[in-house]
Amino acid sequence: MSTRIADLPPAARPREKLLAHGPQALADAELVALLLRSGLRGCSALQLGQRLLDAFGGLHGLLHAPQARLRAHKGLGAAKYAELAAVLELARRALAEPMRERRLFDTPDAVADYLRLWLGGGTVEVFAALLLDHRHRLLHAQQLWQGTLSHTAVYPRELVKLALAHEASAVIVAHNHPSGVAEPSASDRHLTQRLKSALGLLDIALLDHLVVTRGDVYSFARQGLL
Repeated sequence: MSTRIADLPPAARPREKLLAHGPQALADAELVALLLRSGLRGCSALQLGQRLLDAFGGLHGLLHAPQARLRAHKGLGAAKYAELAAVLELARRALAEPMRERRLFDTPDAVADYLRLWLGGGTVEVFAALLLDHRHRLLHAQQLWQGTLSHTAVYPRELVKLALAHEASAVIVAHNHPSGVAEPSASDRHLTQRLKSALGLLDIALLDHLVVTRGDVYSFARQGLL
């Protein structure tokens, strides 16, 4: 039989617990329950939160799950999906703020966290670009291509057009490896040189190419490959 959150002792209810002790005191399922606000018949919001975490492999999987898969899960409609998506976007924008104010290479951890949050959880390869001004501050971040599990078709001319449109002086590119292994492939290395050459024709610097997984980021620049 389901136990409603309202039937729990006040100190055990997620909202009251958060207000008394701060959000860090809550378990993952309790945080998700606060977002969901309500459960299903015979299933409290707390139990539904735990079911979602189990189904999607934890918070990272839940927040990065495709819209169709999330909305197909019993108990998640459009409104609840929108709230979960909003949380992820708020976190991504919060991580982007220091990169707009300071040189990206003054905040390497922020760049890595931002890219892991944005790209690291994908099940297919996604290619993105960070466009920078002359002081290497973030102007714009955009996903450019999405491919299959093992390949993304990347067109240097499209990246050049985007950089020119935003009057970028430098670019950092990034893509994820759904395999979980951040080591770049031979095609990744070849692509990096193609992009560097195409941007260099217009005096736009390619500062780095980052390969991202859920837990790791590989930097071409740090490895001396640019």
